[in-house]
Amino acid sequence: MNAMTVIRLVFVWFALMGLLVTTVGASFFLRGPASMAASTGIAFIKAALIYWFFMHLSEERGLPRLMAVGAVTWLAILIGLSFTDYATRGFGW
Repeated sequence: MNAMTVIRLVFVWFALMGLLVTTVGASFFLRGPASMAASTGIAFIKAALIYWFFMHLSEERGLPRLMAVGAVTWLAILIGLSFTDYATRGFGW
């Protein structure tokens, strides 16, 4: 690994730590559906950073990228179904 790669990974790590602090802060200050949406959005950004930089997806071509897109698509479907379930529950009211 050259020095620029290490510096780039350190910056990405600091970005992930900043997003972690943001997630914890959002859990304290946001309530209800806004909290879930913010946490999911931040988690998506963290996952994208990990995929792109630490798993070297930026250097891959073809099938690995296609598999990553398929995994993200499947995750989006499952999260959408979870949001639908959460939105349609009565919670006893």
